[in-house]
Amino acid sequence: MAHLDKFLTALVSNRGDALELVTDQVATLQIAGQARPLSRQTFTTPQLVTLLREVAPPESMRHIESGAETSFGYSCADGAFAASTHFTDGRLTVVMKPDVPSQRTNGNAAPARGVETSVGGNAAAQAELDVLLRQLVERSASDLHLRVGQPPIFRIHGEIQRDPTGAPISNDKLQAMLVGVMPERNRLEYASSNDTDFAHEIDGLARFRCNALRDRMGAAAVFRVIPAAVVTVDQLGITEEVRKLCFLTKGLVLVTGPTGSGKSTTLCSLVDLVNRTRNDHVITIEDPIEFVHPNKNCLITQRQVGVHTSSFKSALRAALREDPDIILVGELRDLETVSIAIETAETGHLVFGTLHTTTAAGTIDRLIDQFPADRQAQIRTMLSDSLKGVISQTLCKKIGGGRVAAREVLLSIPAVSNLIREGKTFQIASVMQTSRRLGMVTLNDALIDLVDAKQVESKEAYMKAVDKISFANMLRQRGHDTSYLDAAENAGAAATKPAPKAAGR
Repeated sequence: MAHLDKFLTALVSNRGDALELVTDQVATLQIAGQARPLSRQTFTTPQLVTLLREVAPPESMRHIESGAETSFGYSCADGAFAASTHFTDGRLTVVMKPDVPSQRTNGNAAPARGVETSVGGNAAAQAELDVLLRQLVERSASDLHLRVGQPPIFRIHGEIQRDPTGAPISNDKLQAMLVGVMPERNRLEYASSNDTDFAHEIDGLARFRCNALRDRMGAAAVFRVIPAAVVTVDQLGITEEVRKLCFLTKGLVLVTGPTGSGKSTTLCSLVDLVNRTRNDHVITIEDPIEFVHPNKNCLITQRQVGVHTSSFKSALRAALREDPDIILVGELRDLETVSIAIETAETGHLVFGTLHTTTAAGTIDRLIDQFPADRQAQIRTMLSDSLKGVISQTLCKKIGGGRVAAREVLLSIPAVSNLIREGKTFQIASVMQTSRRLGMVTLNDALIDLVDAKQVESKEAYMKAVDKISFANMLRQRGHDTSYLDAAENAGAAATKPAPKAAGR
């Protein structure tokens, strides 16, 4: 808590117009044109500078320390405030006013702590951000990275590329860009914790998932594009066996993979299939809402954590009283959320969820390991009955550009249920290999299929494989290029081979 916050609390509680701090004077409140003392002690200029250092951004502090005028926004538990400072005859004056709606730009709330304020500047910065986001979509990039001192950086087909024509971004400009699109709740969160997640939309273009943060250079942000059009299972090449999971009346279906592997896109296609073919109530719990689903045959209720509900677990508990048929949980983050999801799947609801795991068997272990040892046997039994499918995916670079998903698919059959119940998840991979006719696919099989179809280079597939030894053998058996592996093995053998002894004289 900043030392200025106690004065701002008094400003709000007394419904004051402004807080004034002047060198060699006591703190005063301006109320209806009259000054009322707020402190007994006077402040020296160094003391005021110390107070400001807790709330002002680096650029403003440089102006203050050089004797120049500046202004910035600050938010705390008592609300948002606009601050201005100037020097007169060597005396520092600080004025802080509540940020009322009439003072805001385009009806937006005041900037978070450390954000420079300028009505024209914010509008110009927001327009510049919109230009960058349009470029993000036009270049078929997945992410836009903004960093102080760097030009705009795009992730295109999985690779980071700096904009050769872009100029380095200043901290002030980046702060103003973020303030222009950040909801008020997120501004307060950004001010208190220095990072926040939110969604931004440009009508007719796309939605964007944004993470705003601060690093050693100042403000920073990452925008990920979410296509405006909902993707379909046909567009993603979802197999018929996976599609059938959308027609279950109860059970747990998990889509897993590392960050940026397309889990949200796959879930979007499954929800869209449900929306087009069933007549049910679908509740989604997300952070933030990414794909927006219009009501088709189904009734779709989309809730955002932090905006429409306090947490995943509270929304999941409440969902049971909202007459759902299908529930999508954006992320199974903690033990309680996992527990409620499994119970919900057992009580006659179809539950979709995501986890950051790389294999189907690893997903099951992760779920069970979250629970205390004395509950794991019970959870294994519950999971063996409720788990209906796991789709674990990873994105690979396509030959010729773009990316394609390699999907490992685990489906519930009696053999799999028994292995889960008995704690023998390490044997699940063997069952998957022998059950391909039922629609199950291991990650190695999915990757080798992409290589055989000449969609992915063998080296790229090898880098994405989890069981690399088995995958290397599959590549060799099918006659694919493994020169990069042979070269590495030869180099390793040469490094371990003992040096020849020198010949004696």
